[in-house]
Amino acid sequence: MHRDNLVEADVVPVVRDPRKVRRRNVMFAVLAAFVLLAALAAGIDWLLWARYSESTDNAYVTGNIVRIAARAPGVVRDVAVIDTECVKAGQTLVQLDPTDSQIALERAKANLVQAVRQNRQSGFTNAMNEDAVRARTVDLDLAKQALKARSNAPADIVSGEEFAKAQANVSLAQANLAAAQNQLAAGRALVGGAGGGGAAGGGDSQGGARSGAEASPAVADAAQQFRLAYVNLAHTTIAAPVAGCVTQRSVQIGQPVASGAQLMAVVPPAQLWIEANFKEAQIRHVRIGQPVEMTSDLYGSDVVFHGRVDGLAPGTGSVFSMLPPQNAAGNWIKVVQRLPVTISLDPAETAVHPLPLGVSMNVSIDTHDRNGNIATAATRQRVGSSPVATDAAMQQADAAVEAVLSGQ
Repeated sequence: MHRDNLVEADVVPVVRDPRKVRRRNVMFAVLAAFVLLAALAAGIDWLLWARYSESTDNAYVTGNIVRIAARAPGVVRDVAVIDTECVKAGQTLVQLDPTDSQIALERAKANLVQAVRQNRQSGFTNAMNEDAVRARTVDLDLAKQALKARSNAPADIVSGEEFAKAQANVSLAQANLAAAQNQLAAGRALVGGAGGGGAAGGGDSQGGARSGAEASPAVADAAQQFRLAYVNLAHTTIAAPVAGCVTQRSVQIGQPVASGAQLMAVVPPAQLWIEANFKEAQIRHVRIGQPVEMTSDLYGSDVVFHGRVDGLAPGTGSVFSMLPPQNAAGNWIKVVQRLPVTISLDPAETAVHPLPLGVSMNVSIDTHDRNGNIATAATRQRVGSSPVATDAAMQQADAAVEAVLSGQ
């Protein structure tokens, strides 16, 4: 009995502070409300935006790299640019020593002039041969008339010796005419069949000789050699085919270069795009033309780039690798593959915030518009270059050939 009284005496009722209980209940309520609001916000975000968006940070800037190479052998006389320098299309990058090319051009011009003169001489010779053919034709007609007159004359007037002589004259005239015709044909073959138009051409002899020169195989070959020498001389000045920034410059003054040697590269800033590598499951709702938002660590999240989906690669990156995977092995393990997606950039935005090649990007594709099928063909329009230097050289070479042919 005494022990029971002791136990009852040790049990002291706990009295909770109502303020603390109320404070704890409020905290639990606030926490529960915060969790519910966060879950609600996450649900709304998923319903309205997240499920219509595909994102990846496995994306990089890529673009065209225009390789600048020597098109003619020579020794570098001047290098007009340095790495990171921006150039315009047609601006001179490298100047080779033009001495050898100038000598070759002068030699080709001399050969062309000589061929034209020989062709004109052949044209005048052909004109003389034409006159000879006409003269031999007249001689043959006269011989035939004389033979006919002796044939119709009485036998007591024309002796047999005279008649035989008339026949011989006809045969001789025919032989002379055939020889003149053969000589004319041979001369015309040398000038491509032109009549020449020398003495017989009167005041238009120069035009006739030029017409013959244009058809002459010898003149045509000399003209092509002249054009080649002219273009080779133009190639000693190496110009930028596109506007862009110079990189990987490896050429130095005094360096001998061979035809086709790589000298530097030019990266056109207007020809950039993004290559984003998405997982297979992320490609399901990607379509051509969907809008894309991108950020780069180079500028931070404050600078947002905008673009559109241009195309989907026809295969994963592993398929086009040097050693494609062999999935027929017995110890096969499934690995999630990634497909490259090409995304265009807004040139106006990249002009304000340039993006170097290889810079990583954070990409988010808006997939609200899911009409159509997954497209694998890129629709991006290629921005072509303008090889103005070669075109101008060919036009100038043609003009120089025409000047030589016309005798200017």
